[in-house]
Amino acid sequence: MRLLTHNMLSSNIKGVTNGFPLRIEAEKVVEKQVDFNPDFLKNMFPKLEWKALADAARSLGYGELPDAADASMLDSDDFLRRLHHALLELHLEEGALVCPETGRKFPVNKGIPNMLLHEDEV
Repeated sequence: MRLLTHNMLSSNIKGVTNGFPLRIEAEKVVEKQVDFNPDFLKNMFPKLEWKALADAARSLGYGELPDAADASMLDSDDFLRRLHHALLELHLEEGALVCPETGRKFPVNKGIPNMLLHEDEV
């Protein structure tokens, strides 16, 4: 699972009001090369929840993103390459996503998060 995906997921358990961001418990992280596309990154930047992305990257062992970012940083090739690596090349292969409110763990197996709810959570 890429951090791009993680940045868009939240817990939909009935009654949960604070289901984002899901905390990552990583067991296995892999890096997969992806072609660098600065235009894609510039278009995605406004849609990202930056703090959630930076915290998620740190939880996968990547601490190269700043705590805060703004659109002026998109002119920096170095910043774009760091964003590219965090957003698209780091993959959570095995682990769990944890609801910040309930602590419910959603397993991630072979890079696929299982966000299905139990019957009592719907």
